[in-house]
Amino acid sequence: MTSFLTFPAVSPLPSASFRPRSLSPRLFKSCVKCSYAEAPIDIVADIKSERVVVLGGNGFVGSAICKAAISNGIEVVSVSRSGRPNFQDSWLDQVTWVTGDVFYLNWDEVLVGATAVVSTIGGFGNEEQMKRINGEANVISVDAAKDFGVPKFVLITVHDYNLPPFVLSSGYFTGKRSAEAELLSKYPNSGVVLRPGFIYGKRKVNGFEVPLDLIGEPLDKIYSAAESFIRPLRSLPASDLLLAPPVNVDDLALAVINAVKDDDFFGIFTIEQIKEAAAKMRDTE
Repeated sequence: MTSFLTFPAVSPLPSASFRPRSLSPRLFKSCVKCSYAEAPIDIVADIKSERVVVLGGNGFVGSAICKAAISNGIEVVSVSRSGRPNFQDSWLDQVTWVTGDVFYLNWDEVLVGATAVVSTIGGFGNEEQMKRINGEANVISVDAAKDFGVPKFVLITVHDYNLPPFVLSSGYFTGKRSAEAELLSKYPNSGVVLRPGFIYGKRKVNGFEVPLDLIGEPLDKIYSAAESFIRPLRSLPASDLLLAPPVNVDDLALAVINAVKDDDFFGIFTIEQIKEAAAKMRDTE
């Protein structure tokens, strides 16, 4: 889903909150003069232009976010270790593709004019690799964005599967937990953590399309139809490994766009809240 795989953290951090924050610094002023009864009237309007930097923008989730942002009139810069994706689509030419590693990135060049940063960074490996990829890489990104003055940061992690403590103490989850904590510490009123479960859609790998939607879409419909029966069972330890509803990658992308556009949208968001945010965006289209 990025230059790495992306998954969540399951820390007991604060739930989603809603409170206004200051407007983005990227404002342009236009002046309109009109005349009524020979008296000139000056009208000054503030127009906010969005520019989003997507970390891991050429991956499964990252590319869906880039595409959704372009469709919503948002300027997009993608940063990943392999640059532009190797598939063809019309929207690709509208994205600025930067090849780079967040550990060695020239942030002053990448973040110019950014109104939000979205990170899809994550992956698996040995303990140290997982702490570095899931934790340190995202912590560095959050700190860089905050120091540069970017007003919003969106971090895609993973759903809390009610896993036992010995699993949650692995490098994968501790890395994710540290990234979430850093984000909500640096961006208490504008940081967004999205925690999806299994993400499905058409995934492009080395020029081939992997139809994850053939699995995810039927499961999504089954979970929706049986929600009243399934919900009580989801409190059982590790039950969500089987019972957590999947998330369409396009819904996740729309939830990210909603986070970028809505100044009152911040905190930690569950699978259900991700779907609600996506539905909200669809209603405005």
